Amino acid sequence: MNTGLDVERVRADFPILKTEVRGRPLVFLDSAASAQKPRQVLDAMTRHYETGYANIHRGVYQLSQVSTAAFEDTREKTARFLGAADSREIVFTRNATEGINLVAQTWGRTNVGPGDEILITEMEHHANIVPWQMLCEQTGAALRVVPIDDAGALRMDEFEKLLTPRTKLVGVTHVSNALGTINPVQQIVAMAHEQGAVVLVDGAQAAPHLRVDLSELDCDFYVITGHKLFGPTGIGALYGKLPLLEAMPPYQGGGDMIEQVTFEKTTYAPVPTRFEAGTPDISGVVGLGA
Repeated sequence: MNTGLDVERVRADFPILKTEVRGRPLVFLDSAASAQKPRQVLDAMTRHYETGYANIHRGVYQLSQVSTAAFEDTREKTARFLGAADSREIVFTRNATEGINLVAQTWGRTNVGPGDEILITEMEHHANIVPWQMLCEQTGAALRVVPIDDAGALRMDEFEKLLTPRTKLVGVTHVSNALGTINPVQQIVAMAHEQGAVVLVDGAQAAPHLRVDLSELDCDFYVITGHKLFGPTGIGALYGKLPLLEAMPPYQGGGDMIEQVTFEKTTYAPVPTRFEAGTPDISGVVGLGA
């Protein structure tokens, strides 16, 4: 891929980019895109690889049990961090984007059809736009967009008009990645639930900055990404209310998401394992826990 970037030139100009730029100390201001990683995170991942690594959920030997315990401990921590009622409501994903796609392709394809509507806002990240566009193309549903005002705030009067009994799902960012707008999520959720719609909240920018309490917000789905939370890249989490997750079909097939396999029929593991096919990013989860 030609990005127009002269990589060799950059390497020559910035040989010690991690500490200095043109002889001055580096101050990193792009954490909204991806945050740098604290020493505790790096140490935890290194220690796991050096002293505690094995595959999880499938070994009876001690090292596998230790690795599994570290992995599941982070699930418990993530549930507490977000105020989830049950750690089974936490599904590990690669990032917030994968969490949104998981909901669109499992809950969405099961519950959305022709004549239904998905309601999002004008301030959404691409990750909370494109999966819903794809779902609408697949199902015949319509995508509706709530405008924002000149100050970057959501037009709640327009939201109320666009929210109808045809609305199946509302997708809204908690904190805008571009504007910094903090949306009234609790109010949005209450209004959506009155119309029978479920709500997915993109919490990628909120989780590093706000106290998130899902018991107060009462949203149905909430996604976060580790790399904005000073954790590793390639790890995130989806929160879903347990009854919704239990009614959703698997997202991907393969190891660990199965209960029993025969060539005639496969039965699936309970949540959240049902949505975590294959060997996950074990060390990434450990780093997220740190």
